[in-house]
Order: sequence, then C-alpha cells, then structure tokens
Amino acid sequence: MKITVLMGGLSSERNVSLSSASLIAAALAQRGHEVLTVDVYEGIEKDVDINTLFTREQKTEVSVPRGLPDLDALKLAHGGREDAVGPRVIEACRAADCVFLALHGGVGENGQLQAMLDSYNIKYTGSGYIGSMLAMDKDIAKRMLRAEGILTPDWVRVDTSAPCESYEIEKIVSATGLPAVVKPCSGGSSVGVYIVNNAAELASAIRSASEQERYILVERKIDGRELTCAYFDGRALPPVEIIPKSGFYDYLNKYQANATEEICPAPIGDAATATVYRTTEKGFEALRLRGYARFDYILDGDGNAWCLEANTLPGMTPTSLLPQEAAAVGIDYGELCEKIALMALES
Repeated sequence: MKITVLMGGLSSERNVSLSSASLIAAALAQRGHEVLTVDVYEGIEKDVDINTLFTREQKTEVSVPRGLPDLDALKLAHGGREDAVGPRVIEACRAADCVFLALHGGVGENGQLQAMLDSYNIKYTGSGYIGSMLAMDKDIAKRMLRAEGILTPDWVRVDTSAPCESYEIEKIVSATGLPAVVKPCSGGSSVGVYIVNNAAELASAIRSASEQERYILVERKIDGRELTCAYFDGRALPPVEIIPKSGFYDYLNKYQANATEEICPAPIGDAATATVYRTTEKGFEALRLRGYARFDYILDGDGNAWCLEANTLPGMTPTSLLPQEAAAVGIDYGELCEKIALMALES
C-alpha cells in the first residue's frame, strides 16, 4: 500500500505526534509499504510530484522532548500562517491508499480533519468526525457515558471567559468536592492538568489551565488504581495499570523513559478486569467510535471502574500504552500499525 502518515500540527501534543509518526512510518515501511510523512501544519511547499515522495526509507526519532512545543515560533517560521492545514496536504492524502492519522489533539483529533478527509472520500485510520468530536470534548463525552450507565466522576464545565469569583469557586467545590482534578475540556497528554486540594489552588489551577483552552473541566478526584484499556479490532485488550514513580501521570511521566511503572495485564483480578472490558466496549459504542481507541479509568477500593475519558488516537511512542496492550495478545508493533491501516481501508 501507499500510506500517507499525517503528524505534527499546531497542537500542544505536537512533539508526541512527531515521535509516534516516526515509529509508525518506519514500522509500515519495514512491512513493505511505501510511506510519505507529512506535517499537517507545514504541508509540502516544494513543487514536486508527490507520488515520488513515497518511500520505504524512513528515519526514526523516538524521543519526546521534556518541554512543550513552541507553536508561536513554528508559525513565525511559516510567515505567521494560522491555517491548521498546510499546502498540498490533501493532495498528499489523495495520492495514498489510506491516511494514517498519527496526530494528537487539535484538529487532528477533534473531528475537523476527519470531516475534511470525508469530504474528499479519503480513507483514514481511527474514528470518524462524529466520534472524534464527541470523545474529544470531555464534557460531552462524560454526559454520554453517564447516560449509558457508565460511572464517571462528578464534574463541572467552566467557561473561563467569565470572571471566576469566589462564589463560583464555592459552587464548583460543592459540586465536585476536594481534592479535585482541573483539566482543559478538550486537551490531551495531561497538558494543563492540575490536582488541587483547596479553593485557592482550584482558582489558580483554573487560571493556569485556561492558558491551554477557554473551557475547563473540574472533576472529582477518585482515589484508586489508575488503569487504561484499549479497544482494538472489535475487542477490548488487556488493561494496563499505571504507577508513576513520583507525582501523578502528567506529561513528563507519560513520555519520559522509566518515569512510570506500567503493568500489563493489570493485576486487578478477573472480576475487575471483566468490568473494565465491559465498560470499554460499552463506551466505544456509546461514543460512536471506530477501529480503535483507549479508555482511562480509576479503579476504586470497591472494584468500581470510573471512566475518565476516551482517546481516539492513542499514542504510539516507545512509552505508549496501546502497543503494550497489543503485545500482551501477541500483536507486535509492526503488525499493530499494519492492522490499523488495513482497518481504514475497510471503513
């Protein structure tokens, strides 16, 4: 197959995407596919026949820098261009048999890019535009999950364009309790996520998180074991237990080597594993997802699996969780990438 791998973009998760895409492209090339990697923001500015750019020669850059990308500098390097999709990106996608979305966050995961690809009848990996949009907006996703009887922590959606006065903080605390988790409503990779223990910390965290996004979610913090469970090719995969060596599972602990212990399959017993499987399958259907996704949970002391969110384009970096779960059922990294691409052709 000829496969275009889309990566990068203007998301705060840009660096994670670049790492994922590098590995995906190399794995697909090793399995005999012709691959073209394209930064969805930078595009292809050269006047060249795009068909000549597909190759089995792929470089691998696996590390994820500790800091967040400087998106202002990136835009400045491209004349201040604000367009999320760069030149000739659609042309590069139409030249391929399918498009592998190695994007995280932003237009790559919120349904906007998916809708554009649908408009050109281009086959691509992962969920369609409706499922992508529903899952990306954590407030909408939690409403839909709760409507299906899936446990999800109490929450409040905050519009930070309005003043955050003390009485509003008190109202939030009365709804979620303390401690609480503050996060951007449509963010990922734990960028802009804070755990707060009192009202002053809550107000400060909302202000800080609003630097990432206008809408913020404040969510009741559930004590328990952190798990994640992927859905792939019609079934839930063995869950992973996540144990950060310090702090919580934030951006650094997610992507820096040896920062977190990850146990797959999670040693949580048959009953809890069955609960996580059922919830993942039910959540996948509720959010109208397609192909593959990953659901994050907290397993409390009573065996209840509290669903935190769904990820429609799970990371594929060296420390990412989906490849670990696939490996637990005998699917190696290259086979996983190829199966995801093949599923796109069938969608």
